[in-house]
Amino acid sequence: MTFAAHSVLTAAFAEGFELAGLTPARPHPDHTRHLSWVSRGLAAGMFYLTDYRATLRSDPRLIFPEAETLLCVGKLYKTPGPAGYTETPPGHGYVSRYAWGEADYHDLLGSALHRVAARLRAEFRSEFPYRVAVDTAPLLERSYARSAGLGWIGKNTCLINEPRGSWFFLGELFLPFPVSDYGTPPPDRCGSCTRCIDACPTAAIVEGPEGWELESNRCISYWTIEARQQAPPDLQRAFGPHLFGCDICQDVCPWNSKAPTTSEKGFQPRHPFPPLEPLSPSEFRDRFRHTPITRAKAEGWNRNVQTALKNQAE
Repeated sequence: MTFAAHSVLTAAFAEGFELAGLTPARPHPDHTRHLSWVSRGLAAGMFYLTDYRATLRSDPRLIFPEAETLLCVGKLYKTPGPAGYTETPPGHGYVSRYAWGEADYHDLLGSALHRVAARLRAEFRSEFPYRVAVDTAPLLERSYARSAGLGWIGKNTCLINEPRGSWFFLGELFLPFPVSDYGTPPPDRCGSCTRCIDACPTAAIVEGPEGWELESNRCISYWTIEARQQAPPDLQRAFGPHLFGCDICQDVCPWNSKAPTTSEKGFQPRHPFPPLEPLSPSEFRDRFRHTPITRAKAEGWNRNVQTALKNQAE
């Protein structure tokens, strides 16, 4: 049985997603490019991208065997606030915009996608099985979002929507039925622009065999969020005040110059510029509980604080 695409998209918009599109749950041609990226060591120490899950990314049905359709959604997280790390006051560090709020986007988007499924079950009068993913499954999220029509993948490897920009969290709902109409990829509108490449202080955006890609070994976000060891000294000096993540390639993107802001309460600024002070494990948990910052752990946070203090002193 085929269901109306309009009904699925309407349910997604009703639950607060600004972007929504549909694409078949089938192997994506970008998987070959992903394997090439992994094989050349560009995933750095992110083992979840290089272990057996690299193969699982070849087909959504390896994750959810009943899958026929992927509903791909985007949730805007840009909020009114400081434009970027250049405004960081002395004695403070910078946290990436996606982690400014009190809510963990995994929980917020995941709950909304479950509500989308509940709406569809009620409308279609069917207790069909489904699966929700928000950065929680081995899936080429940006590739499928592009195929669903949500945007193109820019030179900075972010998904960019015209005219809303790239400040979006992505999520997916695996559905066990085909729909009447699927999305189509929009054209790449980066053109000859190289602002993100030129602005990256660690030269992490590099030209690969099939276009621009991210070299994680040089990325500030990798070293301040994912890495469990200290970055090389020459890279540390380029981190500036960054404590958790980096927004530079998005801040300079022309497509974000007029990006809208979200009214989502859980994303409103709480700690864009935390003080540069070490925290005990309990203090770290209390301050950042339920936020994405907990991924760095207290040890990583304190390491990043020391790097930012050293950079501000030089």
